[in-house]
Order: sequence, then structure tokens, then C-alpha cells
Amino acid sequence: MRIGVITFPGSLDDVDAARAVRLAGAEPVALWHAEHDLKDVDAVVLPGGFSYGDYLRAGAIAARAPLVQDVVDRARRGMPVLGICNGFQVLCEAGLLPGALTRNGHLHFRNRDQALRIERSDTAWTQDYAAGQRIIVPVKNGEGRYVAAPADLDRIEGEGRVVVRYVEGNPNGSMRDIAGVTSEDGRAVGLMPHPEHAVEDLTGPSTDGLGFFTSVLRAVVAA
Repeated sequence: MRIGVITFPGSLDDVDAARAVRLAGAEPVALWHAEHDLKDVDAVVLPGGFSYGDYLRAGAIAARAPLVQDVVDRARRGMPVLGICNGFQVLCEAGLLPGALTRNGHLHFRNRDQALRIERSDTAWTQDYAAGQRIIVPVKNGEGRYVAAPADLDRIEGEGRVVVRYVEGNPNGSMRDIAGVTSEDGRAVGLMPHPEHAVEDLTGPSTDGLGFFTSVLRAVVAA
């Protein structure tokens, strides 16, 4: 199985995401943001970092990249897509996921191991977890506060589109402790924490993040 990992100018975690894909048992495929070429991949990961230096708004410029437009089109036809941190920002800016990511409420960068609760275990990226399961993965962001209008938050909650939620402390002031959301069909997921940094015991803090990458293998096979 081939999973693409997009590199933007300013990506920091594309190599880490590719390693997580490999550890999960798939073949990582490097994708360049400026090309219209998905290289026949089965799923795509948009990694963390600071695409275009976070100028204008985090993810806003990258969301207009040629390859991102192709990814959005394919995602709307069912291809699994995962946006991590900056990748989450890009998917929100591109309109694939609801809401937006803004400056942390306390206006400080946060880098720490974070407890999360899995709210949805039936998306393409969370099938290897149980609903209600507590996991620990790192967060590292300065613009990670998830926001939406009150009516939109009610709709997102009512449609069951919250995938992961912060527990034991909210690192950035995200509304309703939302750490990640999904598209209506559960095939596209975005989250601010970094599961690719929790895939090996050697580097820790856990291997709790590997399930995001093994889940999509099952989802693609079952499709």
C-alpha cells in the first residue's frame, strides 16, 4: 500500500510522517506541493511544520498549492487524507474540514506530551482505537486553537465529527477541547497533536500514535 506524504516549503515533519507510514507497514511516497501528481497513492498525509513560514495565516498559502487542490478533489471522492498540525490548518483553509485554527489562547508556543481521548473509532484513521480510549502524543504549536461559530460547533458535535479531544488540560484554548475533526464521510481527518512522534518506544512518549497509520491500511483494504 502506498501512502503519500506532501512536502511544502517549511514542512518539518514530513520525514517523521514517512517513517510512521513505514513502521505501520506501508510504502511512503514523497509528494511535492507544486506538482499535479499524486503518484497513484492510496492515501495522503499532510505533515506538520510551518508551510510558507505561516505568513498570512497558518496553512492559508499552502491550501492553494496545486497538489492540495488535487488532494481535496480525491478526498471528496473517498481517498483517506490525514492532516497533522500544519496539515490540519491546511485542510481547514482548503475547506475540506470545518472550523479554523488560530493563535493559542495564551499566545505562547506549547510543546508537551498531551493526553487525548478518542471520540470516534470508525474513521479511516482511527479504526485501531476504541471509542473513549486515552492516548498520549506530543503537541507542538503556536496556532493550534480550534475555533468555530457556536452554531457550527453545535453542528460539528451533533454530527459526531469530533475525532479526538484534549483531556487532562487544554494546551491551546481550543473550543470544547477539540483536538481533531473529521469530514462527513470519516475519510479525511485533521488533528493538531502529532501521532507521528509517538510511534516508537525509543523516542516516546509512547507508541500510541501508530494506530492512526495502521488504521488507514485496514480502511483502504476494506474500501
